Amino acid sequence: MSVNRTPVLVPGKINQRVIDRLVGQFEVVRIESADPALVTPDMQDVKAVAVAGRLPGALMDVLPQLEIIANFGVGYDGVEVAHAAAKGIAVSNTPDVLTEEVADTAVGLLLNTLRQLPQAERWLRQGRWSREGAFPLSPLSLRGRSVGLYGLGRIGLSIARRLEAFGVSIAYHTRSPREGLPYAYHPTLVGLAAAVDTLIVIVPGTEATRHTVNAEVLVALGGNGVLINVGRGSTVDEPALIAALQSGVIAGAGLDVFENEPQVPDALMALPNVSLLPHVASASVVTRNAMADLVVDNIAAWLATGSALTPVPETPFSRRVI
Repeated sequence: MSVNRTPVLVPGKINQRVIDRLVGQFEVVRIESADPALVTPDMQDVKAVAVAGRLPGALMDVLPQLEIIANFGVGYDGVEVAHAAAKGIAVSNTPDVLTEEVADTAVGLLLNTLRQLPQAERWLRQGRWSREGAFPLSPLSLRGRSVGLYGLGRIGLSIARRLEAFGVSIAYHTRSPREGLPYAYHPTLVGLAAAVDTLIVIVPGTEATRHTVNAEVLVALGGNGVLINVGRGSTVDEPALIAALQSGVIAGAGLDVFENEPQVPDALMALPNVSLLPHVASASVVTRNAMADLVVDNIAAWLATGSALTPVPETPFSRRVI
């Protein structure tokens, strides 16, 4: 490794733009995965990690000079952030730059689910329009719906503002109410589900949110209910969701995320009343480039100024001067 440029470790795969930009500023060190056993003695002076996905505390422990972990994505549940915080290691993520893209996708997924637009396109492409006539009327519509947002951070607010233009009523559930908003607040998720017929999930995948969208919530959502998830797959109890869709407990679902990605249950894919996407909410070239730039800019800012541009709340640290 060069002694003239700061070494940055990249475990596993990451957006190529991250690599291209890092190479111009730092000494890039790559390993196949975030396995601490892959760290060799010549990596002991690594000060920064750029990662997309999992980063366990055990890897932090074998990098004694590590100061910052720059996570590619707004969600950072793959990083053991509590372990990083205990060691004084800063963690950054990529908020804001993907907010609008994910909000756009959430609304598109909602429309696809309600109006069955992907199925209608397949009908046309398969020649069925000319052979069999018009595509069947969609049983659901956005007209007159009430939407509940489970999570009202940056992305949740952007989704809500888009939905205002559709003339639907909007409510939300978070740990505590937010001031100055025109949306109805519900202190429990079950209470929110009971008050609306459309539930959009946009919370991070933590132990606190794991399987919080469960059978009780789906029953409360009701037979006209539609679930949209653009947050994390772990938030939804997938077997309970499949059972609810099969039995008519709810009317439909639109999912961009799944519990065991990229594996999607066959029972879910077999259902006619779902719209499924392969985790593409932020997957445009423009947005991913902006995310990649922010990963590198966080590392550069930390090493140059002692502060990350977008640190996560758990690690509001400044660089230690040694």
